[in-house]
Amino acid sequence: MSSKKIRILFTISNFNTAGSGKVVYDLVKGLDANKFEIEIACGNSDGAFFKVIESLGLPVHVIDTKTTYKPYYNVLSRIWEISKFYKKQRYDIVHSWQWSSDWTEALAARLVGVKWMYTKKAMGFNNKHWHIKSYLADFIVTINDEMRAYFPNKKQQALIPLGIETDYYNPEAVISQTKPSDATFHIITVANLVPVKGIQVLIEALHLVGNKNIKLSVLGNYDNHYGLKMMALRDQLKMQDQVQFLGKQLDVRPYIKSADLYVIPTLDEGRKEGMPMALVEAMSMSIPVLGSNITGINYVLKDFNELLFPAGNTEALAEKIKGLIATDKKERVELGENLRGYCETHFTMDTFIAAHEALYDTILNV
Repeated sequence: MSSKKIRILFTISNFNTAGSGKVVYDLVKGLDANKFEIEIACGNSDGAFFKVIESLGLPVHVIDTKTTYKPYYNVLSRIWEISKFYKKQRYDIVHSWQWSSDWTEALAARLVGVKWMYTKKAMGFNNKHWHIKSYLADFIVTINDEMRAYFPNKKQQALIPLGIETDYYNPEAVISQTKPSDATFHIITVANLVPVKGIQVLIEALHLVGNKNIKLSVLGNYDNHYGLKMMALRDQLKMQDQVQFLGKQLDVRPYIKSADLYVIPTLDEGRKEGMPMALVEAMSMSIPVLGSNITGINYVLKDFNELLFPAGNTEALAEKIKGLIATDKKERVELGENLRGYCETHFTMDTFIAAHEALYDTILNV
């Protein structure tokens, strides 16, 4: 076996919006430095987490490794500029964590003989560009068991659920935010505030429950149309004392630890969820959870069907919340511990890293 290190470029749109950025961070940090030489290409340097990425001490290229399709007459010349970058840097593998269906990055790698693979992060496969991207890929990593149906003729694929650093997402490793009072039942959700995340379902469900001792904290950037709409809904329902919008937080652990329940109310439409890491993070923090019964969420909670509710159904969610509030605190603590144990068994970062190291060897026939 060659002693030459395997050079891998990880590409991603940004480290500002999605939980997968933390997964990429943990993966590149954990890969064997004696065997792999890692670099990162990111579309921009926005967001506080980009500084965390830089702290790894790896080369980080702030460039876009994809280009627009149109105008088609000169698309190849634009793709060739990306190809020249890959060739100059002598990458063996480009591992894309881009969320979109763009295939120009894949073609750029093909033109210079670099192996190109991508991780399918979200549900959705409904346009020709996804098919082109998947055809060009040397390998595809899926993160839940329903994604395989997207690629029925693609043998070069593997299911590798996203991993989490359970020592980091550990209730013993962090001091919680102060709860308003012991009488308060504190619910938390963490999301990029866009309509598919279903935050309105959660707010309306709390309104149906009608218990003023329930407080909801929404973590995520709300300075957009949907976020402002959710704040208006809160005000319309006169729930200003119950619902607070805390914005985007670099470290969500203290907020999760202070909560009695985590809810992920994503709707069954649009991009949906591939494998929602905010949900896994809450589970690893030993917090009881509730989630809408859609692909991705029901994969994570496949052994906890009682914690699922029909997507978009405010009445069903309200009943689930009331049921958990009525549950003895000792039982809720036990549920949280069981959820953490499940993460330690099924979603460990060590397993995730080992699976990728083996996969990279396979792709290069090492």
